[in-house]
Amino acid sequence: MEEKNYLSGLFGGIKTLCIGLKTTLRELFTKKITEQYPENRDELKMFDRFRGSLTMPHNENNEHKCVGCGLCQMACPNGTIKVTSEFYETEDGKKKKRLVKYEYNLGSCMFCQLCTRACPHDAITFDQTFENAVFDRAKLIKTLNREGSKVMEK
Repeated sequence: MEEKNYLSGLFGGIKTLCIGLKTTLRELFTKKITEQYPENRDELKMFDRFRGSLTMPHNENNEHKCVGCGLCQMACPNGTIKVTSEFYETEDGKKKKRLVKYEYNLGSCMFCQLCTRACPHDAITFDQTFENAVFDRAKLIKTLNREGSKVMEK
């Protein structure tokens, strides 16, 4: 009885060993898809749904779509975005809000994309950059609106 249990355990072990070896041999002959990073940095393209860092696109006239409403700041679950805006008076006497400073902390961003979904003007988007390693965390806090930029007129 004990010899039968010994032999069945031995053959069971050999069977599982052969299954593992079959998997190893199959992977040995499959085509490799390793990216040679950083040598191929110039032609490397991330997939379309990749979320790099948050950006605010500007056109050639240094204009952006952000009106400073702060909906992205309210949608952010961990306070990554800080929108500073101010009211100003137009020529016809109306009070309007404008963006003064748009700060984004890349170090605390979860890349959840709730901010881009909350933006009614599509003023912010995630880009394809992924090399964000720095020695000082203060360099991860970025101002997205450029100096002297203004809102696009519709």
